[in-house]
Amino acid sequence: MGNCNDSTVEELQACESHQWYRKFMTECPSGLLTFYEFKKFFGLRNLSETSNAYVRTMFTTFDMNDDGFIDFMEYVAALSLVLKGGVQQKLRWYFKLYDIDGSGCIDRDELLLIIKSIRAINGIPQEMSAEDFANMVFDKIDINGDGELSYEEFMEGVQNDETLLKTLTESLDLTHIVQKIQGELKANM
Repeated sequence: MGNCNDSTVEELQACESHQWYRKFMTECPSGLLTFYEFKKFFGLRNLSETSNAYVRTMFTTFDMNDDGFIDFMEYVAALSLVLKGGVQQKLRWYFKLYDIDGSGCIDRDELLLIIKSIRAINGIPQEMSAEDFANMVFDKIDINGDGELSYEEFMEGVQNDETLLKTLTESLDLTHIVQKIQGELKANM
């Protein structure tokens, strides 16, 4: 199983799964990833308070059974969503991530907080300020003008606006983190 030069897709996926499992169990032998281990696992250190809050929210969305830990199955589900999820699945996850207080709606402050945090973690300069981007999102998709985005407004609005869809997808693209981990896995073989 240590040799990953197999030819079929199934064998390659099985080998990759084995590597992810080894990485997961090496980092958290208990089989349960705490928030601290989650940050360490993804190389997230010295975060600002805002960025730390965003990572906490991300951790909570991946902790599907709300037990305060991410087990291997939740970890696999999160990776699957990030790497292979369709637009609908990702948008549902984005909505849950943006709805920090769990009210079922995203307000301007929640959206702004997440955008600032994502930008701080990604470290990629943006043409538009976080405030201008949040305002643009609300101008485009807050249909009833109540200052909150319902799930329906968010899903429909983002899917019907190519620019928003592209920007949100790119801003939450975690493949650079996944590639970093895959590099570590290959180096340890």
